[in-house]
Amino acid sequence: MKRTGANLAVYALEQIGVKYTFGVPGVHNIELYDELNNSEQIEPVLVTHEGGASFMALGVSCTSNSIGTLMIVPAAGTTNAMSGIGEAFLDGIPMLIFSGGTRQDSGRHYQLHQLNQANLVKEITKAYFKIETHNDIISTIYKAYEIATSGEPGPIFIEIPMEVQMFKGEVKELFKYVKKYQNPTIEKQKVKQAAKLLSEASNPGMYVGWGAANAVKYTEEIAELLDAPVATTLQGKASFPASNKYHTGFGFGPNSVPASQKAFKNCDAMLAVGVRFSEIGTGSFGVKVPKDLIHVDINSEVFDKNYPTKISIEGDAEDVLKLLVEELKNIEITKSSSKSALKEVIKKEKEKYFNEWKEKQLENKVSPGFFFEALTKYTDDDTYFVVDDGKHTYLAAELLPINKSRHFVSPTDFNCMGFCVPAAIGVKFMNPANKVVGIVGDGGFLMTGMETLTATTYKKGVVYFVFHDGELGQISQFQKIPLKRKVASVIGNVNIKGIADACRATYLNMGNDTEIEEVMQKAFREVAKDIPVIVDVAIDYSKKTFMTKGVVKVNLARFSFKEKIRFIGRAMKRHLLEK
Repeated sequence: MKRTGANLAVYALEQIGVKYTFGVPGVHNIELYDELNNSEQIEPVLVTHEGGASFMALGVSCTSNSIGTLMIVPAAGTTNAMSGIGEAFLDGIPMLIFSGGTRQDSGRHYQLHQLNQANLVKEITKAYFKIETHNDIISTIYKAYEIATSGEPGPIFIEIPMEVQMFKGEVKELFKYVKKYQNPTIEKQKVKQAAKLLSEASNPGMYVGWGAANAVKYTEEIAELLDAPVATTLQGKASFPASNKYHTGFGFGPNSVPASQKAFKNCDAMLAVGVRFSEIGTGSFGVKVPKDLIHVDINSEVFDKNYPTKISIEGDAEDVLKLLVEELKNIEITKSSSKSALKEVIKKEKEKYFNEWKEKQLENKVSPGFFFEALTKYTDDDTYFVVDDGKHTYLAAELLPINKSRHFVSPTDFNCMGFCVPAAIGVKFMNPANKVVGIVGDGGFLMTGMETLTATTYKKGVVYFVFHDGELGQISQFQKIPLKRKVASVIGNVNIKGIADACRATYLNMGNDTEIEEVMQKAFREVAKDIPVIVDVAIDYSKKTFMTKGVVKVNLARFSFKEKIRFIGRAMKRHLLEK
């Protein structure tokens, strides 16, 4: 049979369950878009910028069983989309990127968008494919999907030259997708060793990340069996429910809240699942990990990178923890009275810390404590929360309880600003019946805020809370503490309402603590009309998170004595003498 390449590509995308593509049509992918228009399953979504498209695709992959898919032009479309592609690569999120390609049959050079894309994307993708013949299309897309979703997931780039898209070619058959990948075989002897080590520990603890998102049932069972506190990474914040009595919070070192610091103070054995012990998760590598470290991950390359393991187990978290639960149930574990007191300590410290953020209502600013208390009241466990990169990220990490897996989405190891607005739209596309809340700093909002127009156009009701302080909050605070200066971190006085009006979104202003409840009520009432809502929040950033304090402390401690004296002396001089 004869089919165009575009027709074959769309057929393959339908087979692997793609529901939306995000991107901008151009001369090099116009045939793909034309075929997408014929699909009853896939809707092509037009965005304002390919960077927004890649973040939307991330939102899709993070919160659904479908894979986020881009449909972009080569060269300029690719470079525009690279921030989201890089985020997917470092955060372990599956994504498919389809790019048109310049004509291979013309013999011409210096064509529009002619660029070696393989070299361009090799550092931020798991694999790159360039389609050569029509017979390659379906099998290549299936292979790309397998690679993207297997092992540690990630983005795959597929380039389809224009002549392959446009013209018909002979193909043998339109075969269906059949999954071939199998999870790694688990070394059961290691699981037995891990169970023994954990059962014999006086104060075992657990540290879970994004890789444990599908294993919540088993992490909860293990915590109960061991009476073990559980901390999470930032990306894995939703991988263990905040309502669980063993949940302590984000992190367990100097960058973590008091409940975590106290619960893990004497930890003598740790079960780390689906984590990489990366810089953000460890508060700039400030955590102390016990020598009895059991590390579970589907990617064996993460073992022993930053902290040595006693036992490393390669495998899918759900598979490994299921076996570990079975082993622990066959072991008699003695529960001491001190362990029983752990739950009360965690509860007490969490309540005490949260109340510190609500000491006094402010008349000209919005207190984070009162804000997040109200946000929890007007949302539910089914709500999806999407944050950006900035100071608000760590406020949410410390003050916003999440009880369902995959319901907190954050840029992490790539740590890209501008993530929130488009990513939340992607989440809403895949979860139309759920509330979707974006929390973003004004700096991140300025980068991709116009993507709100996409939400308006496609009637996606997302509530965006823009934490508006006129600065790049996290960086300006890092500057102010040791340097008493804010260099290139003060933002121009942006009119948030003007952006909302331009994108036909509802605008609301939240100026102080007395307005929080009323404004939130209006926001969630308005968003039910399937229109985006932008809430301009005059946030108070004066109180520092433990993440900020912990990272500063950890990094200063690493300086030599001479440099430490120089930095402290410079800070004291500036704080005492400079106006």
